[in-house]
Amino acid sequence: MSTNVVPINRRSEARRRAVVDRRASILEKRNRSFLRLASHELRTPLNSVIGFSEILANELCGPLGAPQYKDYAEHVRLSGHKLLRLVNQVLEIVRLEGAAADLQMISEPLDHAVDDVLDGLAEELRAKSVRIAVAERGRLPMVRADARGLRTVLSNLIQNAITSTPQGGEIRIAARSKGPCVELTITDEGEGVDPADIPRLMRPFEQGENALTRSRNGAGLGLPIAKLLCRNMSGALRLRCEPGLGVEAMVTLPAG
Repeated sequence: MSTNVVPINRRSEARRRAVVDRRASILEKRNRSFLRLASHELRTPLNSVIGFSEILANELCGPLGAPQYKDYAEHVRLSGHKLLRLVNQVLEIVRLEGAAADLQMISEPLDHAVDDVLDGLAEELRAKSVRIAVAERGRLPMVRADARGLRTVLSNLIQNAITSTPQGGEIRIAARSKGPCVELTITDEGEGVDPADIPRLMRPFEQGENALTRSRNGAGLGLPIAKLLCRNMSGALRLRCEPGLGVEAMVTLPAG
């Protein structure tokens, strides 16, 4: 009788794996269908709201009359942009968690990605008079990553650092090669957070009661998106911090 036990167990395990694989395939198809539907049904009307509110706010078709109308149109425009950003972030979470992410891994100098992100955040940096200090700028190592994903990670982490850093403060960026990987650190001069809060801040829709998130009105998706992107690019994201000593975000990615 013992000779039949192993084959039966193997057949049971094969059936179980087949069921799991089918369920995973169905889930991936549903995620892709949701992404296609949401991308069109949510983004299309929001783009119209934003576009027409810009026309009204700038009075491109003539004066609106009472000045309040122009203010109202500007509020609609800003709210539309805020909502569109939230929609994009939610779709990104679904895309990354549902294995529907189509990442194109290439070798790229970190300098190019850092420069692109800092150019895009120039207005926010000027508004708070925050300085950026990049160690060995122009000689940062190569990484292997998805170009868009890498910039999204950097943008989210640097935006968090800008939010946390006091007026006139400094954000430090450094990178070094470490065997088959590259370690990139982004350190701010903010209040820091309780280390016990870090796991919660890495989960979607969580916000901490500190400078890292308190001054923002977002849904707390920047860090989870950065973490998922790093994971999907065969890397990792870790936070190191203590109250009063700022936050250090460490990104590990394959060397290019």
